[in-house]
Amino acid sequence: MSIQKVQILLECFLSSVDLGKNRKKMGITYAEIELISGDDVALHRRGYIPEDQIKSMKVKALVDSGASLLIITEYIKNQLNLLKIDEQQAELADGSVMDVEVVGPVEIRFENRKAIVSAMVLPNSKVVLLGAIPMQSMDVLIDLKQENLIVNPKSPDTARMFLK
Repeated sequence: MSIQKVQILLECFLSSVDLGKNRKKMGITYAEIELISGDDVALHRRGYIPEDQIKSMKVKALVDSGASLLIITEYIKNQLNLLKIDEQQAELADGSVMDVEVVGPVEIRFENRKAIVSAMVLPNSKVVLLGAIPMQSMDVLIDLKQENLIVNPKSPDTARMFLK
């Protein structure tokens, strides 16, 4: 079973268990990220729409280095007016396989980082997953001790990409 499947199953289990006021859910990392319509950003840069018409939203994302891409909900797709650019198969935590839409472009922002990516839309999901590819693009890491997403301390001012 992949790390992504285990984390999703663990998240489902933990969401149904009362851990008390002062206890943390162990091993699960969330981050507040901003999702922005990449098409709107391009239209603004070309002077077709004002900046205040760029569709964006802040979301709490489950940080999952076992997932590849950004996974969003139907609601987010509709709010950002993201267009379908492809269709792919996705294997879910229960082992089932389903066809999902790939939409985009989506600009992701976290602290002083951003990345432009495609996103998979998981029907009937309420969870946003931030996967490894956008994390690498933004040069961010999971701080396992603090259980949070951080900017890479080796390159705090700008994302560093490795081309080897």
